[in-house]
Amino acid sequence: MNVGPFTPTAAPRPASPPVWLGAGAVLVMLALATAAGLAIAPRWESFPVVLVYLPPVLAAATFAGRWLALSAAVAATLAYNFFFTEPYYTLLVRDTGDVLTVAMLLMVGLVTSHLVTSLKAQGELAAFHAGRNATIAGFARRLLSCADQMAIAEVAATELAQILDCHACVVAGGPEVRLIAATTGVDRLTAADLAVAGQTLEHGITAGRNISGGSLTDWQFHPVRAAAGTLAATGLARSDGMPPVETERLSLLESLLDQVALALERARLESAGRENIVLRERDDLRSALLASIGNDIRPRLHAIAAGLRKLSRAGGADSDVLHEIAGETAKLTGFIDNLADLDLTQNQDPIMVGAVAIDLYRRTVTHGGAPVHLTPKEFAVLAELARNAGRVLTHRYLLRAVWGPAHEDHVDYLRVAISALRRKLGEGVILNEPAVGYRLPVQSDQ
Repeated sequence: MNVGPFTPTAAPRPASPPVWLGAGAVLVMLALATAAGLAIAPRWESFPVVLVYLPPVLAAATFAGRWLALSAAVAATLAYNFFFTEPYYTLLVRDTGDVLTVAMLLMVGLVTSHLVTSLKAQGELAAFHAGRNATIAGFARRLLSCADQMAIAEVAATELAQILDCHACVVAGGPEVRLIAATTGVDRLTAADLAVAGQTLEHGITAGRNISGGSLTDWQFHPVRAAAGTLAATGLARSDGMPPVETERLSLLESLLDQVALALERARLESAGRENIVLRERDDLRSALLASIGNDIRPRLHAIAAGLRKLSRAGGADSDVLHEIAGETAKLTGFIDNLADLDLTQNQDPIMVGAVAIDLYRRTVTHGGAPVHLTPKEFAVLAELARNAGRVLTHRYLLRAVWGPAHEDHVDYLRVAISALRRKLGEGVILNEPAVGYRLPVQSDQ
């Protein structure tokens, strides 16, 4: 598709002053220093004049850049030699002391200009990294407020467009490649756009404008990668056809896409955690129903069977009807007995993680054969991880499953429990997934 005009919301970059303006300012400062030196020299001789040439060099290093600063140091040395060393108004030096003074002025000017420009460069680099980190942190905070893939994609497209000053969209895979979010004015992608996006999703590589397939699409697609593979593709484009991302900003783009990948992975895990909670609640309901069947219905069936036997002994009733009712009652009793004895856990073998054995059926934990005492909350956390061994359970899922929905934000509760479990069971039993959650390793991880 042809990308329409885009109005950036990011602040424009300040323009650097022209070189000729900086050179003119340096010449003016050197002229003022020379005039001050000519006023000072008759009273205090020439040596103090050396000091008046240092401020122009420092100013040039601070505001005009390295090369103008070095030029200012050389020009200051020549001016001092021309006006203040004998023979005057020549570049010759007669006195040995003057030679040392001129050489010292040149050396001080060069070293000072180099140090000041180096410090300025370090300061600019520090400011650049601070701004970059602030941009990434703000982007991550906005993604953190999103609960599902669609919301994450919309925030990612909007924020990337503002930060990079271009159009942006997010494309997802699955049964078919589809556009799930884009900036204003982008409502669809052409078949060629989707084909190039599919290449990025399939191979996890950047494709499109100025890279590959440039004649087919106006977009440049970048993969959003996680440990599980490519989760999505982010498309970037400019209205003027220029590359959407400058070379020096590619590292920033990669960091931003890492934040998108982390947010998508978190949303996927939280969705899986919610499904696990629903399944667990359904199993709890099923267990409650089975207990109700065993405790409430079975005694009534036994009472019906006893009543039928009394009627049969008393006589006077149709024996065939009583026999039929008794047979159906026996069948129902058998069905109820089978349901009440149904074992939902199916597998009662302990779960092994190295030397640690977790027996969910008997609610016991051993380490190297020795029993390990756990508090109820510690066992509940370990049991939840054991039921989902190999899968990452998010902090919110574990907090809701063990402490309840009202404590989903109390991450410190979970950290205390995990710390106690690691102290009692060993460090390798519970693995940490940074900023996401925890998991119990499977056999292949051990």
